[in-house]
Amino acid sequence: MNMKKVVAFKVLLVLALTATITSCKKSSSSKNTSRATGWQINSREGGFQYNTDFKEQETSPGLVFIEGGTFTKGRVQDDVMHDWNNTPNQQHVQSFYMDETEVTNAMYMEYLDWIKRVYPPSDENFRAIYHGALPDTLVWRNRLGYNEVMTDNYLRHPAYGEYPVVGVSWIQAVEFANWRTDRVNEYNLEQAGYLKRDAKITDVGADATFNTDTYINSPTLTYGGNEEVINPNQGRNRYARTDAEGNETNIYATRETGLITPKYRLPTETEWEYAALGLSEIRSYNLYRGRKKYPWDGQYTRNGKRKYRGDQLANFKQGKGDYGGIAGWSDDRADITNAVKSYEPNDYGLYDMAGNVAEWVADVYRPIVDDEFNDFNYYRGNVYTKNALNDDGTVKVVTPEDIVYDTLSNGKIIARNLPGEILQVPVDENETYLRTNFDKSNQVNYRDGDRRSSRYFESFNDEEGEENPDALTRKMYNSPKNVVTRDSLGNIVREYDKSNNRTSLINDEVRVYKGGSWKDREYWLDPSQRRYYPQDMATDYIGFRCAMSRVGSKSQQKFKTKN
Repeated sequence: MNMKKVVAFKVLLVLALTATITSCKKSSSSKNTSRATGWQINSREGGFQYNTDFKEQETSPGLVFIEGGTFTKGRVQDDVMHDWNNTPNQQHVQSFYMDETEVTNAMYMEYLDWIKRVYPPSDENFRAIYHGALPDTLVWRNRLGYNEVMTDNYLRHPAYGEYPVVGVSWIQAVEFANWRTDRVNEYNLEQAGYLKRDAKITDVGADATFNTDTYINSPTLTYGGNEEVINPNQGRNRYARTDAEGNETNIYATRETGLITPKYRLPTETEWEYAALGLSEIRSYNLYRGRKKYPWDGQYTRNGKRKYRGDQLANFKQGKGDYGGIAGWSDDRADITNAVKSYEPNDYGLYDMAGNVAEWVADVYRPIVDDEFNDFNYYRGNVYTKNALNDDGTVKVVTPEDIVYDTLSNGKIIARNLPGEILQVPVDENETYLRTNFDKSNQVNYRDGDRRSSRYFESFNDEEGEENPDALTRKMYNSPKNVVTRDSLGNIVREYDKSNNRTSLINDEVRVYKGGSWKDREYWLDPSQRRYYPQDMATDYIGFRCAMSRVGSKSQQKFKTKN
């Protein structure tokens, strides 16, 4: 009897262990089983669809991965210019991606070609779109210099195709990044079977374009609602399902599919400086504390390797009247800009982070970096917006008739939105009420130019002796206020601010640019150096490159964990 009890107990124990193991396997064996509800994910019967096969963000065209970390932002060495606008402070940067080179003439010409095909300048309704995107080739002219060969050829001649584009304002650089986002996502969705193949060429038009935000929020409004393009039914859409009534579901890509990349954008100043320093392979104390002077190792601009000893490591101005050295024995192999990848990259694989052209970054310029308030992903320039809605609750998509043009301070006309985009409006109290992290749409002036920032706020008055509540930045920096208007005939009227009481050029429309250029002396090659320029103006020595945020893990290296 006792023997039977022992056997029975053993049988029950085995069954219990088997049930436990089976239960454990059931809860963990299938990644398509929800750990919240036990329901099936991605089932053929419909329900919740989610990309459970997603590994990590793929590197988009032209970019390289920059693993984030902590570094000393600002100049630690002597400040010989005595401007004290880059005092050192410790910052942490999230991982991101950045263009390995500056945007080239060939890349920008592809952008111009697309605009010309979709919004032909021969059409009076679209002429300003194309003209507003054109680089200013007149930046090469000099009152006492003959540079017409660059004025006529630098942008379009194939001899300069791989040279960095110049004559592009900060605003134009931002628009290029937005366009690039849409074209890359359009291609990704085409390859995944969500869009008709080659529709980006054969079916595109002013009233039938692809915009990433529009596709995410209301995919049926992309390509002018052309079902043949946005629902090609080619059998390659892995998420498409058929419900009980036989209707297709999940036929449009969402963020859950992982196919839609984050936006291309200009890097922030902190990101740019961190990437330029190239700290990925070096972890010495001095470099962590900001002692690294150039994107390359060492304290000099010449190559120390035996094979290339004495060669310059960047394209910059050697001295007065010396932009490239003696003929036949050139110091940096360039007199103006040089083709990208002409010099060694830094440890991140980024080319020309010193010299060649200086580069626009996203930040609005202020002399002081307010690290007391934030030391994580520092950036000044946030203007928060939201999608405009129609009366029925649907998003308002811009049509060719809704294009808004803006006249810049230099008289140039640009399009502020394009057909197919979702109209953006400032956030209101519905988003800001009782929030502690932001309190209004435009945060450019936060802690700078308002009552909490200046002990002398009340004494800042306009020229007539009365306060101007609409010019908070002007109270602190008192910059010129030139005015561009149009008369009744549509002619541009330019009014110059000729006041003798202006004390600064700083306002909310000046942006930071970083890095030295072919036109700058060695001093400006230090990544910590920072200068500013009006966002709607361009020069022959400022270009740009794009960046993209990293979603998911900080590192591309996988850490093993015990099961």
